[in-house]
Amino acid sequence: MTEFIPPGTRFHSLPSPFPMKRGGALHGARIAYETWGELNEAGDNAVLIVTGLSPDAHAASNAGNGDAGWWEAMLGPGKSIDTDRWFVVCVNSLGSCKGSTGPASINPATGDLYRLDFPELSIEDVADAAREVVRGLGITQLACLIGNSMGGMTALAFLQRHPGVARTHINISGSAQALPFSIAIRSLQREAIRLDPHWNNGEYDDATYPESGMRMARKLGVITYRSALEWDGRFGRVRLESDHPDEEPFGLEFQVESYLEGHARRFVRRFDPNCYLYLSRSMDWFDLAEVAGGDVLQGLARIKVEKALAIGATTDILFPLQQQQQIADGLRAGGADAQFQPLDSPQGHDAFLVDFERFGPAVAGFLASI
Repeated sequence: MTEFIPPGTRFHSLPSPFPMKRGGALHGARIAYETWGELNEAGDNAVLIVTGLSPDAHAASNAGNGDAGWWEAMLGPGKSIDTDRWFVVCVNSLGSCKGSTGPASINPATGDLYRLDFPELSIEDVADAAREVVRGLGITQLACLIGNSMGGMTALAFLQRHPGVARTHINISGSAQALPFSIAIRSLQREAIRLDPHWNNGEYDDATYPESGMRMARKLGVITYRSALEWDGRFGRVRLESDHPDEEPFGLEFQVESYLEGHARRFVRRFDPNCYLYLSRSMDWFDLAEVAGGDVLQGLARIKVEKALAIGATTDILFPLQQQQQIADGLRAGGADAQFQPLDSPQGHDAFLVDFERFGPAVAGFLASI
């Protein structure tokens, strides 16, 4: 497999060696990132975005790449994250296949792909790598650190491990620790990939690729990214129109099945399976309670920011709303002016990617207040 790097991607070289939390180190590693807007003379208008599992650094169109990004409606001149005011940096996570060093990258020690020789990856490693990009850009302190989904975990690890580097924080559909339901779902996703014979202990290529396992993993993910309310509203029990309904026994019959199949097929050849396994497991391992004797609220209270906002969708089953409430409560206990804002969106965990009528004003309002 190859990496999938958008045009216009920029790169920051990590210190070599770059130590990993769970052991081992990377040599000659890099982080992919993109920027929007201009850093002002005072250097106090920088905003860092850390992402979910699958996005690249191309959050929105810019001079280097005019294609729409995955957060196009949120980021740009006059938008919720207003690049006329803010200098915005978005990083691709360490361990990904979208430009940052990961299992699909070349291991300089062997000249071959890392595959499963890549060191065990933690959310803390992802956070430390993002910190190096901020340092490399000459930013002393971020005005705001924004993290969504897995990026919400990364942001909290960043704040805990690098105190004082961010003045404020927006946590979107994130969490301070992985809950059993989320762990269970991700475990099934990884199992689907590993049980595909073509995975072959990570030794696959384009010709022998674990497509079935990746399709199943993606379908499981998409089911949990949206809510039952949205599935019902979008598809109901509408059946596919077919002149040959019996061609494939137990095949696709309902529109919702066709949607999942189409979504999965678009994804599987655009993301490396080994990278998926590493990033998925890093989320399961994350637990901010580790730094506070098993008390997650105490772990959050050790984070020091001036102001914070934790937001999420009422219908999110993957990172349920009580986890954003917990983040706000914990940061407030640490002295932050922290607010929790539940958003009544029917679109589940992925609402922050699509429900801009609700998420846009919440983010814009917070940024206007700092």
